[in-house]
Amino acid sequence: MRRPSPRLAEGIVTHAERTPVDIDRAVEQWEGYVRVLREHGWRVVEAPPADDCPDGVFVEDAAVVLRGTAVLARPGAPQRRAEVESVGRSLADLGLSPRRIAPPATLDGGDVMAVGDTVYVGLGGRTDAAGVRQLAQALEPAGMSVVPVPLSRVLHLKSACTALPDGSVLGSAEALDDPSALPRFLAVPEEAGAHVVRLGDGALLMAAGAPRTERLLADRGFRPVVVDIGEFEKLDGCVTCLSIRVRPGA
Repeated sequence: MRRPSPRLAEGIVTHAERTPVDIDRAVEQWEGYVRVLREHGWRVVEAPPADDCPDGVFVEDAAVVLRGTAVLARPGAPQRRAEVESVGRSLADLGLSPRRIAPPATLDGGDVMAVGDTVYVGLGGRTDAAGVRQLAQALEPAGMSVVPVPLSRVLHLKSACTALPDGSVLGSAEALDDPSALPRFLAVPEEAGAHVVRLGDGALLMAAGAPRTERLLADRGFRPVVVDIGEFEKLDGCVTCLSIRVRPGA
């Protein structure tokens, strides 16, 4: 994870109407997110500050880590490329040896969603076809195959959907070009409910503001854990964006 930059309010807004961001409130929300991770047994490692990078708090876009394979992204927004190196150093400190997406290809980590052995990658926004091919090459030795998913309505694939522990995909049908391209698709009643972070043992971190989705997940046997990330949602952010989850040996 990375602490919010003092310049957070200057972050890129693509699909939301720009509204004022309360930096102090954002820091409180970020700390609340950290607290939930720790309460569920996760060790939180902070990447070096990137105060000159307004979007640096959205560390998920800087790298992909799956089954012990780390790949440093090459963000589609040129102004975000300065965020990558420091995240790479943090991953190296954890014993990983990140590969890189080579130019001119682009890949944002927020476009990458793993469901079992299959990795679905959003194509058409910040990630291009060359980036998808390079990621496929990097993940092949780990036994994972890559499937591109065309996008035209959202910033990243995980802006529209996320994978549940049972192998189904939770998402907003309206935000996806073709929901049927994803396995066992479960449509959410609120767009804010499309994003979850798997904490382990059936616990799912999700944003406040999606009470019907919270009930839907509880009815399916999951344990929703709600956090307020409203200041980050003003910048097209969601719960997955704020961390890179590294599971040793997984």
